[in-house]
Amino acid sequence: MKDDPRRRHVAAYPFRIELVPRFGDMDLNRHLNNVAVARFYEEARVRFHFSLHERPGLERFRVFIAHIAIDYLAEGNWPDPLEVGVGVVHVGGSSYRLGLGMFQRGACIGLCDSVLVHLGEGGSAPLPPLLRSALEGLRLRAE
Repeated sequence: MKDDPRRRHVAAYPFRIELVPRFGDMDLNRHLNNVAVARFYEEARVRFHFSLHERPGLERFRVFIAHIAIDYLAEGNWPDPLEVGVGVVHVGGSSYRLGLGMFQRGACIGLCDSVLVHLGEGGSAPLPPLLRSALEGLRLRAE
């Protein structure tokens, strides 16, 4: 995750949102605490998926999280807004990996990888063609 230079540039992410830290998101050192950072990544990931659900034919797909990893690169501060970018890193048979980057004042302060598995009736299921196509169109961009 840290070895891919694209991940440290907000322009590489096809989906981006701004999130505003709250006073309660700080730790005793006045930095964004690790639990708050995880919640910001969650919010970005959920909004990314809601944007997919708005597309015709993708209203009802379900996924579950198989893995999440977070790298903290710098301290985040309150009350400066955050920009969180989301892009697809890999598309497999029944799962895909999202790469997320967190930026504050133009600097990358963290990276997150999330592996999501498409859920069918009895567990994991192959990605439907419409979902696969949508994900392919939302890959991380080249620098």
